[in-house]
Amino acid sequence: MRLARQLPAFAVVTVAACASVPSAPQAIPDSFDEKTWEQQKTLLPPYPKPENLAGIYVSPNTSFRFFVDVASVSVTPDGAVRYILMALSSGGATNVSYEAIRCKTYERRTYAFGRSDGTWSQSRNPLWTPISGAQANRQHAVLAEDFFCTGRVPPRNAGDALIMLDRYRLPVR
Repeated sequence: MRLARQLPAFAVVTVAACASVPSAPQAIPDSFDEKTWEQQKTLLPPYPKPENLAGIYVSPNTSFRFFVDVASVSVTPDGAVRYILMALSSGGATNVSYEAIRCKTYERRTYAFGRSDGTWSQSRNPLWTPISGAQANRQHAVLAEDFFCTGRVPPRNAGDALIMLDRYRLPVR
């Protein structure tokens, strides 16, 4: 009888404790690709904050510095890694894009581009395209090879992807 009286109190404490734990970033459902742009806009991650940027080394031949927003990294059930990529030119211009890499097929996709007011605009070509190691777009090959797709195997979850980003993170200057 005593246990029966304690169970409701235990349930209240458990629910309260769970409610106070900060929630993890919501994973974008794998049906994201089938949604219209109007529906996709509501599922896009927030615009990146400077404290969430992890610098990645791409090449000595590029005039851009690249950063991944660690708060935006997610892995879909089919193994695609989604993330926000920021490119900063030597002249100070900033390009922000919400992208994905599909490790098994070594492809990439751009869903949206960030605007200076912190909103998103739809990519004109949101199709999966092969990742090229060409110097012009080397950032995608570096992300796939060095961070997200070890041997073309996707990370099990966002935590595994973040471990690799953290291991080779460059300082933000």
